[in-house]
Amino acid sequence: MGRRSVDPAAVEEQVKRIGTMNKHDLRLLWREQFKSEPPKAFGPDLLRRSLAYRVQELAYGGLSARLKRELADAVRQISRRPSSRIELPRRIKSGAVLIREWKGKIVRVTVVDDRFLYEGETYSSLSEIAYLITGTKWNGPRFFGLRPSTKAGPTAHESESVRAGIPGRPRGRPRKDLVAKAGADTEAAS
Repeated sequence: MGRRSVDPAAVEEQVKRIGTMNKHDLRLLWREQFKSEPPKAFGPDLLRRSLAYRVQELAYGGLSARLKRELADAVRQISRRPSSRIELPRRIKSGAVLIREWKGKIVRVTVVDDRFLYEGETYSSLSEIAYLITGTKWNGPRFFGLRPSTKAGPTAHESESVRAGIPGRPRGRPRKDLVAKAGADTEAAS
């Protein structure tokens, strides 16, 4: 089924007309558009905004199913912990290449639409690829450095450097006994 043609000027004219309507006319238009009574709490400004959105939604199309799911997830996250910060999912553009070193081997994953290409095979998640690479279950986005590490443990990069014997960034204050020993070593060398 083909998409019907939309006249942007007509849509803009409808939106402008909504902007000049009084509350009574806005409520009538709401009933026509939504086939229900407008919320009593909605004043003229919110009615105008909602109706203008509706006109554009009908003309150009609404939110994608994916975006609706993400919004629903955000609402659930807020309702569980109202004072917490919302973590929005990152969107990786198609064609992006994720590069990660693992045990001396460079790993390249190409993003294609909503899937991932690794060594000629297509996968639906980065976690599948991380499992293939490591042999253990990983959070794929975290493995590829797309999400911050949890407080519970080091990131993939930190754990890799620890296994390789590479010192990471020091955390917290230096231990007094090591500072005193280092000071004594430098004085002895002088």
